[in-house]
Amino acid sequence: MKGKLYLIPCPLGIWDESLQTIPAQTLAVIPLLTEYIVEDVRTARRYIKKVYPEADIDNTTFHLLNKHIKYDEILVYLNSIEHGKSIGLLSEAGCPAIADPGALIVEIAHEKNIIVVPLVGPSSIILALMASGFNGQNFAFSGYLPIEKAERSKAIKNIEQTSAKQNQSQIFIETPFRNNQMLAEILSVCRDDTRLCIACELSTPNEFVQTKSVYKWRNIKLDLHKKNVVFVLMA
Repeated sequence: MKGKLYLIPCPLGIWDESLQTIPAQTLAVIPLLTEYIVEDVRTARRYIKKVYPEADIDNTTFHLLNKHIKYDEILVYLNSIEHGKSIGLLSEAGCPAIADPGALIVEIAHEKNIIVVPLVGPSSIILALMASGFNGQNFAFSGYLPIEKAERSKAIKNIEQTSAKQNQSQIFIETPFRNNQMLAEILSVCRDDTRLCIACELSTPNEFVQTKSVYKWRNIKLDLHKKNVVFVLMA
């Protein structure tokens, strides 16, 4: 009998402050597993020990999954499942496979007819949409927009136009050290009446979520540098 692939969310903030955002039934899976697929072995080991201090970390197997790992290497990561052992897929923050390289592992699991078990936990994308006040029945997530200024400006304009035409909430993110540039670009190219929700440090003690028109945001000084931010736009 095959094992299963468990998709295990992690807190969005500092673990000591945000661990309570992970439901007990999700954390209960960790003591059952001794093999994981992770983005960073060091932080994964710390998280597991935080949740389950009795874990035998030295005898726990970790498979590294990041942009430097070749596809051929990844194919063997699920071999233990074929022999009846379950494996956990751990995100660095939030839900595995959502804006996360774990999606490739889930795709391979389905190709191998492996049961995939998604567990409950925080998703910054969904939390931001919930708190935005925008259309929750028609929305799109664009991930990271282009880095180059001209291309980023074009992408933002396209997002705004799509939102207006389809009455669609548009969700996107940026790396923490480029958030201020992203905000400046949005305020530069978008129409005055376009609404923007800035959802910052969600599910942490420093959580900040506000929705305003672009016109109003232009008159507010906001420093988003090195903070975890989700942008939601509605034209």
